[in-house]
Formats: sequence, C-alpha cells, structure tokens
Amino acid sequence: MWKKILLEFKEFAIRGNMIDMAVGITVGVAFGKISTSFVSEILMPPVGLLLGRVNFRDIYINLSEKTYTSLDAAKAAGAPTINVGAFFNNVLDFLIVAIAVFFLVKIINQVRQPLHKIDKPVEKEPETKECPYCLEDVPMKATRCSHCTSNIAD
Repeated sequence: MWKKILLEFKEFAIRGNMIDMAVGITVGVAFGKISTSFVSEILMPPVGLLLGRVNFRDIYINLSEKTYTSLDAAKAAGAPTINVGAFFNNVLDFLIVAIAVFFLVKIINQVRQPLHKIDKPVEKEPETKECPYCLEDVPMKATRCSHCTSNIAD
C-alpha cells in the first residue's frame, strides 16, 4: 500500500504539478508583498491626506477602559483593540490582488484562445453531393448525375 502511494507521489512530482504549484505559490507570495506595500505605502497615504490627514493604521476601537493616544500605545500596554484601519488596508490589499489575478487570467485566456482555434481542424465545404436517385457522389455544381443522368438541379 505504501509503495503504491510513494509511486503515485513520485509520478505527481515528476509530472511537474508540484513544481508548477511551488512556482505559483512563490510568485503569489511575492505579489502579495508588493500589493501590501502598494496599499499601505502608496495608496493609503494620499487617501488619508484627502480625508483630513487620517492614518488608517491608527484607526482602532479601544476595548479597554483606559484611553490611549495611538494604536501603538494601546498595543504596548496590552490593551484589547479592534484594528479597523488595518482591516481596511487588508480588504483593499485583497481587492487589488483579486483584480490583478482576474485580469491576468483574462489575458491568459485570450492568448490561449487563438491556440485552440489553430489546433482544431478547419471544416471544408463539401465538394460533392449525393444523387437522390442513384445515391452516387457527384460534384456540387453538377445539374445532372454523371452516373444515372437524372436531373439533380436544386
């Protein structure tokens, strides 16, 4: 039983599925870091400036009875908080990644589509038709059957 499982795993790994998956995960993690950096370092500062110099990272709900000047101070004191700004950044990060993946898949499908059309055999117009009387094949343009001389004009 274990030998069969090991053989199946070896076949899976050799086929390239594992390598493709590893490359996909690695690229995905790197793209996620870029997206996170884009949201927190490039996108959110101007949005915060337009909304009255708001730093979204510092938007939080304090669940303790003490008052803190910032999220960092609340975290340092070990106070329970709901980090609304960090959540908002993560939602934007997800949306950017989702949109980028959508367009990437769309582009890949457009590139693949002509390849599928090339692979399909092109159906030719029939060159002959069947005589309704003797059932022999005659050229499409023929008006009389060359075998039984019947009139076969459409």
